[in-house]
Order: sequence, then structure tokens, then C-alpha cells
Amino acid sequence: MKFLVFPFLAVSLLAAPPKLSYSRSFPGSTPEYFELTVDRTGQLEYTESVKKDDQPLKTVLPEADTAALFALAQQLNYFKDPLESGLKVANTGKKTFRYEPENGPASQAVFNYSSNETAQQLLKRFEDIASTEHAYIDLDTSVHFDKLGVNDALAEIEALWLHKQLAAPSQFIPLLTRIATHDSFMHLVRERAARLKDEFQSPPASVAVSSQK
Repeated sequence: MKFLVFPFLAVSLLAAPPKLSYSRSFPGSTPEYFELTVDRTGQLEYTESVKKDDQPLKTVLPEADTAALFALAQQLNYFKDPLESGLKVANTGKKTFRYEPENGPASQAVFNYSSNETAQQLLKRFEDIASTEHAYIDLDTSVHFDKLGVNDALAEIEALWLHKQLAAPSQFIPLLTRIATHDSFMHLVRERAARLKDEFQSPPASVAVSSQK
């Protein structure tokens, strides 16, 4: 009878962990569209492509930040209830919260503006993550194609860091190391990259994705 148990075990082991995703579509903004997905283990994917992206930007969120995202989603009943306020406010883009459980159907809520404080907290966290990943793309692009733009890209990342909005700062370490150790970059830029690298490698415990509104 033992062989009858193994198939069920295999299915259980292969089951994907629960996932949260957030997307925003806002023509005229930069970027006009983005989507990020994070599973319960902290695996994060980010894309600015409306079409299926075979090479999304990938990183790992700290456990504390991941747990906070899922806790907020739970408080929102995993988006099974409407979040749109219905108030006449300016259009700030079509936003979608989505939850995919380990088993069962997915649930989502689409809104422009929500007056729900928990939804606002979750939105802030997601927006901080998206800003971080967009800043990573800017830095990576500058490093490879526009060395004169690297300092501006570093300034954007530093601003997020100082405002406690930078998610998973360790993802920047390889790029910062490359900048800090290559003579093709200006001395001022190399120094800035080296300083940020040092700060990111020993961050205060409270510097992960901010919960501030």
C-alpha cells in the first residue's frame, strides 16, 4: 500500500506556494505599466511589460517584509471584497491586487482609489517595491549603456534608501561592486557606489520596505 501514498506526496511537494501580485496601469506615467509578484517564500518577480515577460527582474524579499505583505492581504480577506471607494477622485491608474492560494481559485480586487486604511498600507508597500525595482532597472541600464547617467541612478536609489522605501537592498550589491571597482566610472561615482554598498550590507533592522503612508 505504500506506493499509493507517493503520488499524493509528490503532488504536495510540487504545489506552488501562495502568491500575491500587484499591477498598475497608468498611461502617461513612468512606467506606464508594471506588475510584481511575490510568493510566500519571498521570491519576487517584476516586469514593466504588458505582454508575458520571459525574463522578469527577480530578487528575494526579506522574510519580515514578505510576512507583512501576506498579513495585510489576509486582513483584506485576500481581496474577495471590493476595495474601490467610489469617491470622485483624480485618476491615479488602474490598480489590481491579486491572491493565488496554494489550492483553490484566485481572487482579486481592482480599484483606482481605496479609502480602506489596510489597502492603503498594502498599496504603499507594493509601490515601494515597484519603485525599487524600477530604480534597479535604471541603474543596470545606465551601467551598461549610459555611464554618465549612473550618478543620477545612484541618487534615485539613495533617496529611496534615506526615505526607508528601498526593498531588498542586497539585490544592488553586485551592481554597486561593479561600479565601485571599475575605473571607467568617475571617482565621485565610484565613491558613492562603495558607500551605498557598505550601508546596504549592514542595514538597520528598520530599513526594509516601509509601512509608512
